[in-house]
Amino acid sequence: MNDVDLGSVDQIPVGEGRTFAVGDGQIAVFRLRDGSLRAIDALCPHKGGPLADGLADDRVVVCPLHGHTFDLCTGNETGADPMSVRSYPVSVVDGTLRVKA
Repeated sequence: MNDVDLGSVDQIPVGEGRTFAVGDGQIAVFRLRDGSLRAIDALCPHKGGPLADGLADDRVVVCPLHGHTFDLCTGNETGADPMSVRSYPVSVVDGTLRVKA
């Protein structure tokens, strides 16, 4: 895994998520209401829904297309379906978002 700088943390409002192109894929980064950050694959494995546009709380995000719910720490779906997305370590260094991808 390599560290990838994504830009300023300020581009993600508190309580929202944004999608970033990283290599050949996309990663959704969420800035939670408590200021913590979470990063997972940006697309739902069910039908490719944009997870950064889903409703997120302090532990899960709900896909805006069909309601699949993913744990923001593990990437595992919390429902009956065995789907998952990859989760990534994310941090802020001198105001810059950095993800290990």
